[in-house]
Amino acid sequence: MTQPSDADADARRAIAPVICYPPETLPQPDLTLYAAARATATPLCVVTADPREAACFEVPAGCFFRITSVDGPQVGDLNLWNLHDLSERFYSGKTRALHGTHVNTGDRLWSSFPFLRPMATITTDTLDWYGFDDFGGGVHDVIGTRCDPYTGNLLQGGHYHHCCHSNLTRALSAHTGLPLREAEMQVHDVMNVFMCTGFTRDTGQYFMKASPVRPGDYIEFFAEIDLLGALSACPGGDCGSEHTSDVAPCHPLRIEVFQPAPGTLHGWQSPPKNAYDRTHGMG
Repeated sequence: MTQPSDADADARRAIAPVICYPPETLPQPDLTLYAAARATATPLCVVTADPREAACFEVPAGCFFRITSVDGPQVGDLNLWNLHDLSERFYSGKTRALHGTHVNTGDRLWSSFPFLRPMATITTDTLDWYGFDDFGGGVHDVIGTRCDPYTGNLLQGGHYHHCCHSNLTRALSAHTGLPLREAEMQVHDVMNVFMCTGFTRDTGQYFMKASPVRPGDYIEFFAEIDLLGALSACPGGDCGSEHTSDVAPCHPLRIEVFQPAPGTLHGWQSPPKNAYDRTHGMG
């Protein structure tokens, strides 16, 4: 590395950071209301994402969905869309900018431009206790993009078809009837459910390590709008050794949808689309 010639190099490094998007003015979810509604909720449906496969599920606005580790430590790649308009999809980059590299209880998953509104709110997370470890690793990241066949081909050669990108593509195509190549264009960067990740201190590289998730652990969300979701049970299993593999131990993930009793969400309504006028300075 080139050494700085300026005498004030250390002083420049010591400048304090500024949070880009202070969260104080974000609209806050009413977690007390959600908890009261959840206490009345009854099961609506159950879907299973099989190992090295993905499954789609639908969640009406005002309902809850839970992702549970079933038989062993397993991470999942989650996509979300507006059920009625696939152009409104989960925006991992803006969610990361608003809440941080890893999300947990009280954080929200935000949608893409020009909508930019909460799609889902995390209401319960049995891995909240993990925090950040000594390596800088945390759980439920919104920094990874999903394992995919293109990067695999670039780095190792070959054509592997059970990576999360392909799993999500097949599941979305099967659920919606979209041709495979059209469905692929709707697949987007994910929330890595249960995955333990971070950045190395010395080189700033994205890393993964064995997930702390165990059978029975779950994360639960409140659907702020009508949702179509897709969850891939990653071929890396707990991602403790391999990211994309046919030999890593893999396990299913269960998705359950729960519907609150009528009247328990009194006063709640789906958030409106972002109010920016979209003139972009052109009158």
